[in-house]
Amino acid sequence: MKKIITTLLLFVVSAHVAAEAPLTQSTSGAKVYIISPQDGSNVSSPVTVKFGLAGMGVAPAGVNKPNTGHHHLLIDTQSLPDLKMPLASTDRVKHFGKGQTETSLKLSPGKHTLQLVLGNYAHTPHDKPLISEKITIEVK
Repeated sequence: MKKIITTLLLFVVSAHVAAEAPLTQSTSGAKVYIISPQDGSNVSSPVTVKFGLAGMGVAPAGVNKPNTGHHHLLIDTQSLPDLKMPLASTDRVKHFGKGQTETSLKLSPGKHTLQLVLGNYAHTPHDKPLISEKITIEVK
C-alpha cells in the first residue's frame, strides 16, 4: 500500500512539473506598452490598437529565439492570468502569434480595459513578465 501511495504521489508531482510551461528570460529594461489608443480615449468601434515593445524583438509563436516574444492582448480582465503557464486564447485574451503589432477590435459601446502581456515562443510570459499598464477607453 505504501508503495502504491508513493507511486501515485510521484505521478501527480511529475504531471504538475510537466504541465508547467517553459520559461525564458526577458531582457533587463525591456518594456511592453500600448501605443494607441491612449488611456482615457473616446473611440469608435472598430478600435485600432497598436502594440509597442522596447528592449526586445518580436518573433512568431513557435520561434525560440532569445530576447523575443509575441503580444497577447487582455480585454476587460479583472486580474492577470497565471504568468507561469501558457496564456489561454479566449475572447478576453487575444493571441498575436504571427508577430502582429496591431489589431482592430470590435467592442461594444461603453468602458473597456486593455493590457498587453508579452509571451515567449510557447505563449508563456517571460521570467520577469513584461506587462503593460492597463488602459481604459470609452467606446461610443
